[in-house]
Formats: sequence, structure tokens, C-alpha cells
Amino acid sequence: MLEKLKDTAKKLKKQIFILYFAYQDDRVAWYTKLFTACVVAYAFSPIDLIPDFIPVLGYLDDIILVPLGILLVLRMLPQEVIDDCTVKAERRLGTDKTKNWFVGALILLLWCTLIMWIGLQIYDAVR
Repeated sequence: MLEKLKDTAKKLKKQIFILYFAYQDDRVAWYTKLFTACVVAYAFSPIDLIPDFIPVLGYLDDIILVPLGILLVLRMLPQEVIDDCTVKAERRLGTDKTKNWFVGALILLLWCTLIMWIGLQIYDAVR
């Protein structure tokens, strides 16, 4: 069972990289790129819609939302884009690259900005 979980995790990681490369492809429509960017950002983001410390529900969003988003985006993409991006993803996963701390910091900044904006909206509504 553990081996099956590892294989599923590797497959999801590969699919996320396929989406990452598809976002950069010019053959993809703008609305598909937007949805793809949201799915990839959510998958790579350290902050979840439902925090992981909430029992059961915290992991359900990762188990359901990420694969569902991947499935929807893959259905929106043209097959030739998926094929090209699969080759790129396999090459990327085959090399050992360093972590991109800039992108991680950018995602964290985005989430912090969103949380602050929501907090200000709530504060103004209550005041």
C-alpha cells in the first residue's frame, strides 16, 4: 500500500509539472492559463484552503481539490500541448535542481496579502 501511495504522489508531482509547463505554452488559451496557474499555485502553496491541523478535513482538500483541479486542467489542454509538456516534465524531474526560494517567497507574499485584504474587509464591515 505504501508503494502505491508513493507512485500516486510521483504521478501527481509529474502532472503538476506538466501543468506548470503548459501554463508557459503559447498554444494554451488565456482562461486555461489562468485556471492552470491557480491549480499550480494551490498545489505548490504552503497555505491550504483548509489548514492541515484540522482533523480529517485538513487533508481532504489536498486529496480532493488538487487532483480534481489537475483533472479539469488536463481536459482543457490540447493533447499536443500535454505531450510536449510531459516530455519537459520528465526531463525536469530527471534532473536534481535546487529549490526556488524566490517563487516560494512570492507565493507566501501573495497569500499574506490576500489574508490582510480579507482581514481589512472584515474589519471595515464590523466597524
